[in-house]
Amino acid sequence: MKEKPNYYAILSAEVRYDNNLRPNVKLLYAEITALCNMNGICFASNKYFAELYSKSKGSISGWISELVRYKYIKVDYTYKEGSKEIEHRYIKIMKGGITENNNPLLKKTLKNNTTNTNNNITYSNKRTIDILKQQVNDFDTIDKHKIDFLEYWLETNKSGKTKYEMQKTWSTNRRLKKWIINHNKWYENNSKIDNQLNEYLKGKEYL
Repeated sequence: MKEKPNYYAILSAEVRYDNNLRPNVKLLYAEITALCNMNGICFASNKYFAELYSKSKGSISGWISELVRYKYIKVDYTYKEGSKEIEHRYIKIMKGGITENNNPLLKKTLKNNTTNTNNNITYSNKRTIDILKQQVNDFDTIDKHKIDFLEYWLETNKSGKTKYEMQKTWSTNRRLKKWIINHNKWYENNSKIDNQLNEYLKGKEYL
């Protein structure tokens, strides 16, 4: 399975300041979060990470074991029928020893979720943001447009809701197209202003 990282990786303070983890192990954790799908599962192999970081598969195995030891990830396997040969490996992000069922890239903190008296989630930004990121990722435009667009619409208010979630109606394609048009107009206008300013400054040199 070909891995396709998200634009964003998560390196939480919990991981970042854990002195038990080596720097490369922390980097690997962040890479795993970027590779997680909407169910919080990463399928990348040791070979994939070894080629990515120009390290041996043995080194990667040691880093994985370190993250498992300190309960930052959980590793599960499926085996080929009738044998002990591993068929697939599943890496899940953990928090406090509990498996994260949703992509950690899609949540800022656990307190961003609230529940009603029946313990059913009434507000959660996890799945909607995941869909948005995937739609933006698939849109045919330059990375700067995508990054700026997401930074704007995923900005949160005091209650933890994003600008994106507070919209009554939404079409990612339509809003992205408008965003790009406005960006290009802004860039064009600023370029004209810069050119006029440069011409003015040149003119002053001859006075």
